Parts: sequence; C-alpha cells; structure tokens
Amino acid sequence: MSRDSGIAPTRSNLLAGERRLARVSKGAELLRRKREALVAEIVRLARPAADARALIAERAARAYPVLVRALGVEGYAGLRAIAWPLREVALEIRPAQVWGIPVAEIVARPPLRRTLEARGTAASAIGPAAAASATEFETLAELLLDAAPRELLLQRLGFALTRTSRQVNTLEHRVAPSLRREVVRARRTLEEREREEHTRLGWLMRGRR
Repeated sequence: MSRDSGIAPTRSNLLAGERRLARVSKGAELLRRKREALVAEIVRLARPAADARALIAERAARAYPVLVRALGVEGYAGLRAIAWPLREVALEIRPAQVWGIPVAEIVARPPLRRTLEARGTAASAIGPAAAASATEFETLAELLLDAAPRELLLQRLGFALTRTSRQVNTLEHRVAPSLRREVVRARRTLEEREREEHTRLGWLMRGRR
C-alpha cells in the first residue's frame, strides 16, 4: 500500500489493509484469551502435580534403601530369580484433547501391589527384605502411573503456552505494527492526492474565470 513496499496506495488496497489489520487484532485477542486459559489450566494442575511429585519422591526415598537391604540379603541373582517370570501390565488408554492439545488418559489399569500368593512365589523362597522391596516398588510404580497422564498434560500445556505466547508477540509486535504503518502511509498518500486534486481543480476553475 506504499511506495516503499511496492503496493500501490489505492482506496481498495487501503480498505484491504484495514480489513487485514482488523483480522490480525481479532486473532491476537483470541490468542490472548487462549493464553490466559492455558495459564489457568496449568495453575489448576500445578498443585496436584507438585503433591504427586513429593509423594513419589518420598516413596522412592523409602523404596531404594529397602532394595539395598534386599540386595545385601538375596544378592542380585537371587532377586532376579525371585522376580521371574516377568509380569506384563496392560493399560487401557483413551486419547483426549484439552484446548486442542492431544493427551492420553489411563482409563483402567490392574493393581500392581500383590500378595505373596499372587506373585506365585513360595513364602519359604522369599525373605522379608525381598518381599518388602517388591511391595515398595509396586507402590512406587502405581504412583508413577497415576501421575504420568497429568505430567504429560502439564508438559504439553507448557509447550502450547510457549507457542501461543510467541504467536501473540509476533502478531502484536511485528505483523500489526507493519500493517498499521502501511495503512497510515496509504491513507496519507490518498489524502495528499485529494488535496492536490482539489488544488488543481481550484486553479482550473480560476483559470476559466
């Protein structure tokens, strides 16, 4: 819409530029609202996530010393023998979306904590240290599975918030100012042409008199 940009400062280009500027302003406003909603969602999830992390850290601090004691009693090979056969944990996962962000929810999972009978191990074959270690780590695994969907959601919300903030900044600080300058230049050029035309017509009218 200006000589600098190579776009002719015409009335149609001025109107088109004003429409683009209005769309950019509306888009920036919608993105600002999305950013506010993302921040609110992150704040809502932050406390439960922090509590879950604290509980996981506390449980891990309890589980690893128990594992060290079991290793001291049974040895690495002994614990591997007790742990055999490996167990497959089947999870039912459902895809979901939060603010257009794809996430996953664990709909159902089997209980991980088991009794000695459920492990299929004879009571005489496993010492109390190994049994306590298994129980501690099964509990820790349950906490990790429960926290995983929330952690994934928080991570993706954070990425979305960063991307939305960049988009808002681009529209507000680059696209909108550039369009606004073009609109102002086009309007000034058209106003100057109108004044020149009025002056020329004035001289023509005087010359006819």
